[in-house]
Amino acid sequence: MSWTTLDFAPLLPMPVLITAIVLGVVVMWLGFAARARGSGLRAIGISVLLLALMNPALVEEEREPLKDVAVVMVDETPSVAVAQRNEAIQKSADEIIADLEKMSTTLDLRVVRVKHENVSDGANGSHLIGPLRRAIRDVPARRLAGSILLTDGQVHDVPDASDVTGLPAPMHVLIAGDRNETDRRLIVSRAPSYGIVGKEITMTVRVEDHGRAESTTDAALTIRRDGGEEETRRVPVGSDHTLTFTLEHGGPTVFELAVAGIAGELTLANNRAVLSVNGVRDRLRVLLVSGEPHAGERTWRNLLKSDPSVDLVHFTILRPPEKQDGTPINELSLISFPTRELFEVKLQEFDLVIFDRYRRRGVLPPVYLQNIVDYIEGGGALLSAAGPTFASPFSIYRSALRKALPGEPTGGVVTRGYKPQVTETGLSHPVTAALPAGPEQHAEGKPQWGRWFRQIEVVAKRGHTLMRGANASPLLILDRVGEGRVAQVTSDHIWLWARGFEGGGPQAELLRRLAHWLMKEPELEENALRASVRDGNLDIERRSVDPIAPEAKITNPDGTVSTIALTKRGPGRYGAIVPVTQTGLYSVGNGDLIAMAAAGTLNPLELADVRATESILRPIAAATKGSVNWLRDGTPALRRVAPQRRTAGRDWIGLVANEDYLVTDVRRIPALPGLLILFLVLATAALAWRREGN
Repeated sequence: MSWTTLDFAPLLPMPVLITAIVLGVVVMWLGFAARARGSGLRAIGISVLLLALMNPALVEEEREPLKDVAVVMVDETPSVAVAQRNEAIQKSADEIIADLEKMSTTLDLRVVRVKHENVSDGANGSHLIGPLRRAIRDVPARRLAGSILLTDGQVHDVPDASDVTGLPAPMHVLIAGDRNETDRRLIVSRAPSYGIVGKEITMTVRVEDHGRAESTTDAALTIRRDGGEEETRRVPVGSDHTLTFTLEHGGPTVFELAVAGIAGELTLANNRAVLSVNGVRDRLRVLLVSGEPHAGERTWRNLLKSDPSVDLVHFTILRPPEKQDGTPINELSLISFPTRELFEVKLQEFDLVIFDRYRRRGVLPPVYLQNIVDYIEGGGALLSAAGPTFASPFSIYRSALRKALPGEPTGGVVTRGYKPQVTETGLSHPVTAALPAGPEQHAEGKPQWGRWFRQIEVVAKRGHTLMRGANASPLLILDRVGEGRVAQVTSDHIWLWARGFEGGGPQAELLRRLAHWLMKEPELEENALRASVRDGNLDIERRSVDPIAPEAKITNPDGTVSTIALTKRGPGRYGAIVPVTQTGLYSVGNGDLIAMAAAGTLNPLELADVRATESILRPIAAATKGSVNWLRDGTPALRRVAPQRRTAGRDWIGLVANEDYLVTDVRRIPALPGLLILFLVLATAALAWRREGN
């Protein structure tokens, strides 16, 4: 395509040329003012000379037309899946794409389909404006014809209407859905991310009904904690309501909240919310009672005092009731053992009670020992470290504590060297599994720690024996008593590991795990089911010291159920890995155990409000001189419009025809050849001179 224009390239600098033009005009004016003959011819000659100095030329360009660029954005995020919106969007998109392809001679079409490929997408809602800007960032603004967005209007990256940088003009929005839709949603407006175990936490929820003719005053809210039994509460509709809970254990506690649906609502996906609250212990209160001074007493004290989260109350019985040496009471520096305060008034305030080589000497009356049994059955924890007196008639086993202690003494005491051995059950139990320098880390399955030299022989009546010592006698026994737990160590030589004898041993790690198991920490549970999402996979781990069912049932976020086989990963450990394909909460069940795992965001913004709306995109559409239409009214027709013209009407939308081009060749032809200029100047001068002569 050729295009010819007139161009000027002055032969003199502009200031000189302007001066010459001014002088020429003055001369012509003086001639006309004086009515001199030949003034007209002289004016023509001066004009031709001045025009020649401006160097006019005809410029002929060879132009290659450039196509404009239009973008069609198709929203395929989860929120358009409700109420058959996706079908309406796809149908309209097909019609629009077909119409735009008919304009392919002057228009390039780019189609962008926005969907959530990964489970982590959608945490911040649907993003259309960002992908639109990326789709046209290589296109000059003079070639943008416009864009068409097919969506439900729930877009969460819309900039302020004053910031339309990088956006094509016009931007037309086609909304799928109805103008007045009915939906109920549950909003968790405030919830803690962590709480203190045993203390109350509060969360604020709100139930909102939209588009409903008749209003209700309250709704049924069901609450499930860690996959347990459901609890139902009535909450008001349209106002904030505070829920109060008490955390029962450390680690994550998963709360599932669901509100009953209403007739005709869009989806139940936003009627539920899932929260994970991490339970932490404020302070661990430990009561350590040492029956007599011995070499291992400081080991216990140092271990417990080294943990800043432990409040330790330690008593060593130095002066038993039978000790009568005549020393006046007022001269004794020892304080009396506050038995009533500790074992009657404040016993329930302790998280753990430790008896270290304690024996019956009349210090604790039988009623207080029964209080300890009641404390354990009610959820308390007892750790018993036995000394030689455990095998004597003064053993605490010969008291009410026999109801709680799983190991019964035989009366024998072994006083020779031996290495503690982890039992088959111990290899499966998280308290003793994979201990540092343990049997798992040696090719022959032998532990690499030092020996002990004393053990009280017992018979395990209940519980799990995790370690054995001399003569295969139980060395470490764990048991559950009522709601509480008991750990029994049948030796007082664990301090040898702390002193590094024969290389020492993992006494600190072992006692830490014991304390955490006694405190019911989830990571030390021997019969547990865990699920977590890592690298796009659902990792299921089942721990048990007993045989289990070899399958797990998985409930996906959309409610579908599948079954997966569990394979053995090690002693007492089973597991499976399943690809994650959906965003939301997965529920895994095995036997009577249930575990929860969140893929992506538990309560994604994408599904917080699924009502179709034009209010979010209308300001930005107006700022780009675009329009907003509802697909329920029909797909608008497409037109190409000239720049600066109206871009939308009642039933049509327009894309700008910019008619941009690329210049491929340029030819310049002088408009006044030199000989012609010379001839005209001389001719007009001669004619003017002759006229003046006549």
